[in-house]
Amino acid sequence: MLSKPIIGITGAYIFKNKFMEGTYVHHDYQKSIAANGGLPIILPFVEENLAVEMVDLCDAVILSGGEDIDPITFGEDPHQNIGDTILLRDKVEINVINRAMETNKPILAICRGIQILNVALGGTLIQDIPSQVKDSIKHTQSVKRSWDTHFVTIKEDSQLASIIGETKTRVNSIHHQAIDMLAKDLVEVARSKDGIIEAVEHKSYQNFLLGVQWHPESMASTNEKMNQIFAEFIKRAKLEKVNMLHKMKS
Repeated sequence: MLSKPIIGITGAYIFKNKFMEGTYVHHDYQKSIAANGGLPIILPFVEENLAVEMVDLCDAVILSGGEDIDPITFGEDPHQNIGDTILLRDKVEINVINRAMETNKPILAICRGIQILNVALGGTLIQDIPSQVKDSIKHTQSVKRSWDTHFVTIKEDSQLASIIGETKTRVNSIHHQAIDMLAKDLVEVARSKDGIIEAVEHKSYQNFLLGVQWHPESMASTNEKMNQIFAEFIKRAKLEKVNMLHKMKS
């Protein structure tokens, strides 16, 4: 039996040409998981009802970045500047979130992931920061994905501050959507200068649950603070695996 915890990463969609298309996850996710002792697998969005079975194979789940979220999922019409959406992915990931929480598995939500987490729990989204947020900073950087480009301020009493060991840090930024109305069960733990919510935690979840708007997986190889997010997440996933093995033996 595998000793490493299985980390399921929700997949985005990529079209390369008429002969090649399918599920896509940036390699930085897999690298960060493997570097911290986890076994990464990709969860495709095939059918809504397969989400439960996919989650049950995993010890923890990462909600990855990717396409915009269809505003029908939070009861709004599409903004003029909304990008490509895939409603099936949205529905599958909402089911992934529900099943992971129902079975108390560690959850790390990254970029689009923090947004679909908020939607799944009843929140809404800013569909286009540049046109909807006055005096917003640049949230879609033009430099390398691994480079940090702006500050976020973190609440001192948060799990995130405890993990990275500081209350102000620099992050990368590759998004034009963000949380608008925060879901009632989530608590904001970090913001950027323009007021955009950059990180959330759950008010009462009994396991690891962290959402960040930036991409720590692309900074983790050169930034120990960002790597610590994965280290702590996978530490909790290992505990989950141990607990599951004990249940199977008893």
